[in-house]
Amino acid sequence: MIASPAQAAPAKVSETVLQTEINRLINEQRTSHGCAALTVDAKLTAAARSHSAWMAETGTFAHTGRSGSNFVARAKAAGYATPSAENIAWGYRSAAQVVGGWMKSPGHRTNILNCASKTVGVGAVFAASGTPYYTQNFGY
Repeated sequence: MIASPAQAAPAKVSETVLQTEINRLINEQRTSHGCAALTVDAKLTAAARSHSAWMAETGTFAHTGRSGSNFVARAKAAGYATPSAENIAWGYRSAAQVVGGWMKSPGHRTNILNCASKTVGVGAVFAASGTPYYTQNFGY
């Protein structure tokens, strides 16, 4: 699923802080809708960060990545055997804005509230221009 870009300038926070806050907010959404909180997985995080970095470097906004890869191939290449879904976004200034955007999009919301998913990895990477690119990978 693809979220629409935000129109405002990016916030001045670290990528790690942004990723951590996105994970916290996603888990708030999940637990308030009857799903268990997700465990952050280092392999999914590596896959997500790599895809966000590629999007930020190339200015490409797509689920198809380097060499035509998809989220399943990227997660498996990072060592994660059972990926379940991917959300991407760009331009949002804060964790709250990107999570809010995903929750307003039916497909993204479905991925976030899929109670069968058990793990997550988020990659927030700033382009040279300062624009943030986000990838969120889920796993079983």
